[in-house]
Amino acid sequence: MTDLQAELREAVRGEVGFDVTSRALTTMDASNYRRVPLGVVAPRDADDVAAALAVCRAHGVPVVPRGGGTSIAGQATGTGVVLDFTRHMNRLVSLDPEARTAVVQPGLVLDRLQEAAAPHGLRFGPDPSTHGRCTLGGMIGNNSCGSHSVAWGTTADSVRELSVLTARGERLRAGRGWTGAPAGLRALVEGELALLRTGFPELPRRISGYALDALLPEHGTDVARSLCGTEGTLGVVTEAVVRLVAAPRARALAVLGYADESAAADAVGGLLPGGSARAGGGGADPGGGPLTIEGMAADLVPSAAGLPRGGAWLFVETGGDTPAEAHARARGLVRAADALDALVVTDPASQRALWRIREDASGTATRLPDGTEAWPGWEDCAVPPARLGAYLRDFRGLLSAHGLRGTPYGHFGDGCIHVRIDFDLLTPKGVAAFRRFSEELAELVVAHGGSLSGEHGDGQARAELLPRMYGPDLVALFERAKAVWDPDDLLNPGMLVRPAPLDADLRFSVLPREPVDVAFGYPADGGDFSAAVRRCVGVAKCRTAAVEGPAVMCPSYRATGEEEHSTRGRARLLHEMLAGELVTDGWRSTEVRDALDLCLSCKGCRSDCPVGVDMATYKAEFLYHHYAGRRRPAAHYALGRLPVWLRWSARTRAVPLINALARVPPLAHVAKRLAGIAPEREIPRLARRTFSRWWERRRQGAPAAGAGGGLVILWPDTFTEHLSPSVGQAAVRVLEAAGLRVALPPTLHLERPPVGDGLTVALDPLSLLRGRGRVCCGLTYVSTGQLDHARAVLRRTLDLMEPVLDTAAPVVVLEPSCAAALRTDLPELLHDDPRAARLAARVLTFAETLERHAPHWSPPRVDRPAAGQTHCHQHAVLGDAADRRLRAAAGLTGELSGGCCGLAGDFGFARGHFEISRACAEEQLLPSVRAADGTAVVLADGYSCRTQLEQLAGVRGRHLAEVLAQALEDTEPAGKKSREAGK
Repeated sequence: MTDLQAELREAVRGEVGFDVTSRALTTMDASNYRRVPLGVVAPRDADDVAAALAVCRAHGVPVVPRGGGTSIAGQATGTGVVLDFTRHMNRLVSLDPEARTAVVQPGLVLDRLQEAAAPHGLRFGPDPSTHGRCTLGGMIGNNSCGSHSVAWGTTADSVRELSVLTARGERLRAGRGWTGAPAGLRALVEGELALLRTGFPELPRRISGYALDALLPEHGTDVARSLCGTEGTLGVVTEAVVRLVAAPRARALAVLGYADESAAADAVGGLLPGGSARAGGGGADPGGGPLTIEGMAADLVPSAAGLPRGGAWLFVETGGDTPAEAHARARGLVRAADALDALVVTDPASQRALWRIREDASGTATRLPDGTEAWPGWEDCAVPPARLGAYLRDFRGLLSAHGLRGTPYGHFGDGCIHVRIDFDLLTPKGVAAFRRFSEELAELVVAHGGSLSGEHGDGQARAELLPRMYGPDLVALFERAKAVWDPDDLLNPGMLVRPAPLDADLRFSVLPREPVDVAFGYPADGGDFSAAVRRCVGVAKCRTAAVEGPAVMCPSYRATGEEEHSTRGRARLLHEMLAGELVTDGWRSTEVRDALDLCLSCKGCRSDCPVGVDMATYKAEFLYHHYAGRRRPAAHYALGRLPVWLRWSARTRAVPLINALARVPPLAHVAKRLAGIAPEREIPRLARRTFSRWWERRRQGAPAAGAGGGLVILWPDTFTEHLSPSVGQAAVRVLEAAGLRVALPPTLHLERPPVGDGLTVALDPLSLLRGRGRVCCGLTYVSTGQLDHARAVLRRTLDLMEPVLDTAAPVVVLEPSCAAALRTDLPELLHDDPRAARLAARVLTFAETLERHAPHWSPPRVDRPAAGQTHCHQHAVLGDAADRRLRAAAGLTGELSGGCCGLAGDFGFARGHFEISRACAEEQLLPSVRAADGTAVVLADGYSCRTQLEQLAGVRGRHLAEVLAQALEDTEPAGKKSREAGK
């Protein structure tokens, strides 16, 4: 392997990675399979590809072309050298609007092509649900389709020419009329015309096997088309000329409700023009017919609110030159449909929200409603659309016979069904059952005239069963074709022909059989860290170059573009850490540590990942074990234990001195160096008077406001307490104006201390010996993996909060990250303490408190536009629906941006993170603020967000409580203002 690596480095100008991380990141795609490569090459151009092939050929090492790694059948994995086209060969070479063609490199992500084509009113027809990260090369290799194949067909229907390198280095330009055919292919085809004319089923989604029938003269002898769906086994595509189609100027979405998915499937035939299998037949203008007919059942819909009545739905999209025309066509389909209920959606934002439900199904389907794991393998069989209802009924019967469960969904208009099934792939008995089911399902699909693959290819999952679909003679012809193109069997061996067994190389077989000893509870995964890591199935929604709407995941990947800094990449490394084959030093792994180093712990993946991967928790878990018994980075002590240092500063009255010293550049430089803080950062000023001290003086000097209202406990988080007490003061002002009675948590652990007066009086002399304490959410300890400290802090907090838990009072937390920690980290870290779940359930945000406990209160009118960013933890854990309603009621208009501010607690302050932190801020937050109207209120509920705005843009962001408090003050009489100021 050393010689191979050295020769590749000498021959190839692109990157050559034989290190642990590079290999670990490519052991898996989005399938059930895992194979460890020798190394990874990122070629810069076709010459690099040719050079890599030559070196590998000389060493007899197989080569696997790989795009986005979202293949579901295992065809993007291999034991040789992986060619990663996403790093360099990812350009749109040219686009010709007149000819409606584009020249693309194989690593180009589909969405980038769509963005370039859109200004010309054009688009690439096929659009898999992974369009934000799948590549054109991968789509060609798998002959991908997507939801709009009813109108525009498969990728093969959109390919004009392919530049191909064979394993022996021959450069071909494949097209029609035998153009680009290797020697011997024509003779092979012309000798088997009868078999080619009778051996292939006629259906719109036949993806299985080699499309050798495309080489028939009546089909145009299309060599380029015959290469689509060959999964990198015949040649390596280095460039493609693809056809574009006219995009409808307007669209409407008809959502049709049915009793179940079989009833929905039975209705498909009546929605297709003339009952045809595909409107438009391979990319022609679909006219007035549907652009797509997608189906899914209630099992995969998070909430049926807003959907028509039914247990399953068809999403039928129509197009037109005007919104009225698209709407009229949708209404026409509704009238023709035999549906229980129907809805026509014309608003683009509402349509996108519905389509996101469908696109996320490939991830959400991996967990059944009861939390059971479900897996691909029989992800996309296809049958003639007219037989879809009957097939689904038989399919359900087969599942029941085997004691299996799964929820079908997918491209009903083309008879293509996606489903993930709760196979037991962890035990020999379960794997044997997986094989038996696969063999029986293959027979069922063939009996209905279908294809084993209708979209994602055969790979290792189905290739072994191709003889059941095509018979031995045609499969033998596939092998002969492979020998013509690749006589040395160098390209992606084990796929399509002479395949590896469908139950070999399963990615779960290497994981530990016993649960790993961990700190968090992982309640959604039965307490099993391996099961938590298994959540990542590789659909790679975290690898998108831009987020849509309020989404967050994955800011570090978007900043670096590196797989190891994506949620999927980190999950892959954790998987390999547990496997122990590649990553051999377990929790001490430097490869895993380095990949997690740029994780911002934004928790975006917790909500944006379709399967709910929670990398922030996994990172905290890893850091806890990685540094157990060892010295930690300086920032862990300085920033991870920030509550301790800030309380010490306040108690010793050292704040003025600290603030003064921090403004002396040489001293600040030394302090930052010792504390592991980035030199580019300014040390924030500490508040001269803490929020709690302000509170105590205020309560001593004035009667309690809101005395007749409901009691709420205002949480004095570390940031509000020591760094921005004005936020707490504003919240008190607003909550009391809403008629609520505000109190702070107790500061002594007493048997029955008073609650509700904001002060704690020692009734038990022994309690004085325990000392005063402050509640804390433990966030800074958790984010740095100091979980023993976090547990101790949280148990002390629960002790202090016991009297509060005996009341009905909500706990109002102003800092979103602290609220998220109390809602999630607290019960998951102290899963053995029932008080943790009780406190977590009591936590409310500022807006939620006003909405639930002061429902009749109307906020003061601000009537100004708002700019800023929804806090990442608010988006991921807490939700911002109440905040949106509160802003609307106050007349704050406009949408806040998504993404992450990039500071993310300690992350942006730690040495070595500044550039990534700034890049994250520049993605959405800073541009949105710069583009805001001069009268706009800049909202930033998180201290990190406000600090980032101040340090990078010189802009003061404000908490929503501050904005409302200022509006209250502006509307009050002058006398009352002066009295309040005196407090």
